[in-house]
Amino acid sequence: MNFQPLRTALADVVAIPVTPFDADGAIDETAHRALLRRLIDGGVRTLTPNGNTGEFYALTPAERTRVTELTIEEAAAGAVPGTGAGAVVLVGVGHDVPTAVAAARHARECGAQMVMVHQPVHPYVSRGGWVDYHRAVADAVPELGVVPYLRNPHLPGASMAELGRLCRNVIGVKYAVPDAARFAAFARDAGLDRFVWIAGLAELYAPSYFAGGAAGFTSGLVNVAPSVSLAMLEALRAGDSAAAMKVWEQIRPFEELRAADQSANNVTVVKEALASLGLCRRDVRAPSRVLDEAQRAEVADLVAGWAI
Repeated sequence: MNFQPLRTALADVVAIPVTPFDADGAIDETAHRALLRRLIDGGVRTLTPNGNTGEFYALTPAERTRVTELTIEEAAAGAVPGTGAGAVVLVGVGHDVPTAVAAARHARECGAQMVMVHQPVHPYVSRGGWVDYHRAVADAVPELGVVPYLRNPHLPGASMAELGRLCRNVIGVKYAVPDAARFAAFARDAGLDRFVWIAGLAELYAPSYFAGGAAGFTSGLVNVAPSVSLAMLEALRAGDSAAAMKVWEQIRPFEELRAADQSANNVTVVKEALASLGLCRRDVRAPSRVLDEAQRAEVADLVAGWAI
């Protein structure tokens, strides 16, 4: 398998689409398709259905399956005529090993090109067991690119290097430990050139992580303003730190609202912004919760100041 096109897709803005709900609490498929289409039309080329901003852990197995299917359908519909090239889909999978493997195989059957493996949430995770968990998924779908979502600050780079030796299709790492120095060391211990390194804590961390070797970053904000996220990527690719930090300053208040209280409102703030633009309902599922009136007004004011 030639994984280079997929490596290129990871060195980009990796969008984490929201999952909109209707008045009855079910997935609003019409709104979902419209939001996906808006991302693709806005220039986004890598989509991650069933990411944390998509409320992965609040969805039922059947809903996660449907979100995967909707995203792949819209990505294919957005293909450039005559080329067959549309958005690349990186499907989030996780939970127990059989569930993660089944979801990865379903993603492959539907036409996804990659899967992102959520950090195992089991209370007892050994280093060797972490490797075994990801290897089980990667071996089940050798044709797909595999991207571990790494949130564990105690995992050594040697474990990532071992997984890379065992599984050629593990091609990238979504690194989401809030420590730029730790990231730079981990990437070098694991293999800076072996994997595509993605700044998994979005735009606020992207400039410092790019300095340490990241080539792409994830984004929930991109649901609201694709052009803002893409402007940061362009600046980072050009090595224009001043331009990148100008975008950073613009989005900082929004991202800090999402990060407050251990990211309690990470999804809520994004959906509130979309609701203020009339793009979907603000509804989220427990344990998330909608914002109060004052916070809603704050989010609307922030978004009103952006060029969307």
